Amino acid sequence: MESAEDKLIANFFRPLATHPGALSLTDDAAFFTPPDGHDLILTTDAIVGGIHVLADELPDMIARKALRVNLSDLAAKGAKPAVFLMSIALPRNLGEGWLSSFCRGLKEDSEAYHCQLAGGDTDRVPGPLMVTIFALGTLPRGSMVKRHGAQPGDHILVTGTIGDAALGLQLRRAPGLAERWKIDASERDHLLSRYRLPQPRVAFAETIRTYASAAIDVSDGFAGDLSKLLRVSGVTAQVALEAVPLSDAARKALAADHTLRETIYGGGDDYEIILTVPPARLESVLAVGKLAHVAIRDVGRVSKGHQPPRFLDSSGTAVTFSHSSFSHF
Repeated sequence: MESAEDKLIANFFRPLATHPGALSLTDDAAFFTPPDGHDLILTTDAIVGGIHVLADELPDMIARKALRVNLSDLAAKGAKPAVFLMSIALPRNLGEGWLSSFCRGLKEDSEAYHCQLAGGDTDRVPGPLMVTIFALGTLPRGSMVKRHGAQPGDHILVTGTIGDAALGLQLRRAPGLAERWKIDASERDHLLSRYRLPQPRVAFAETIRTYASAAIDVSDGFAGDLSKLLRVSGVTAQVALEAVPLSDAARKALAADHTLRETIYGGGDDYEIILTVPPARLESVLAVGKLAHVAIRDVGRVSKGHQPPRFLDSSGTAVTFSHSSFSHF
């Protein structure tokens, strides 16, 4: 006799598991064969209700964010998404309507990013929602871009804009901040959307793999994530904060409230890419970015040394951050 869990899997998740290695979710394992001459790249991230998403977030948005934060990790390695496993712990108050919306968002994104569900696990829990995704990507053998490849003289580049998501989270918690920050409705919506729905740089992964000496996605905050990359590379850097790309909305908010500087540069959830590039490759990367309509800014240079990076304001004064990145601990 089919259990309630078996029926839930059959009704909601089996239609998403179209990869042949998923075996239509009829087994307790899946298989995946990488293309000849390729490596598998593995990453996992969890979304916890009340921590990574607010309690009233739409279920389809939660599904998309859960997948996209993992795709951002793959992009930073230069990898192409392949398949993913998902474990979901569902609070007892979430019914089939919630799950239908969740699966709709997951299906649309898995198709858009060509990353299919291959298996996972489902549970009912008394506590908060938890969605854990384990994603696999592929790339040509030996070509993964690591964090520890930055060299003195490399340029530090950043995609997109920084700080929008952290500001968007503050707006979700306190909508009245929009007036204090002197941003209009479209700018408010931009910040909110950047928090709710990351835009992983999957389409830029091949460029990262081709040109970058090191890379990291900005999940915990620009200042902190750059510091991690430099630390494991055994180098330091100097960064001009004025060069770090901010949206018009973030610039307006910062002009209205200078205390937001730490939130913008250390708040996290941007899911942009920091990459280091040797001088000889700089123009090529910028040209590819322009053709691909990916905004890229040169924000600093890597140098010898083991001290933390120096962040300079417009007057050349060093800026320190008391919290340069988000941390669960």
